[in-house]
Amino acid sequence: MKTTEKTTEKIIDASGRTLGRVASETATFLMGKNKASFERHVYSGSPVKVVNASKLKITVKKLAEIYHTRYSGYRGGLRILKGTETAEKKGLKELIRLATYQMLPDNKLRREMMMNLKIED
Repeated sequence: MKTTEKTTEKIIDASGRTLGRVASETATFLMGKNKASFERHVYSGSPVKVVNASKLKITVKKLAEIYHTRYSGYRGGLRILKGTETAEKKGLKELIRLATYQMLPDNKLRREMMMNLKIED
């Protein structure tokens, strides 16, 4: 019989920190690697809330280097978006979400982990 432990929400302050450091810390807490009861095939992480996402420290040069892809499913439907476009349209919250998503393991638990991520400005 499995016991369910009560998880408290982790709060990460992104003000004055770089994108990669915030995303890697967020991914670690979402996976549950900070707990002794970590198992790779079971979700044992805790909910994470990232605050002050708009105060993230990121340079213009780095925003130009960052890119991510989006595929519609049709031939020729691969879109490559730069970080500057994403930051203008959806804000720095979306960049944190995408960076965290790429740092999580590519398995069936990834969607459950991402549902426990909340990002606020």
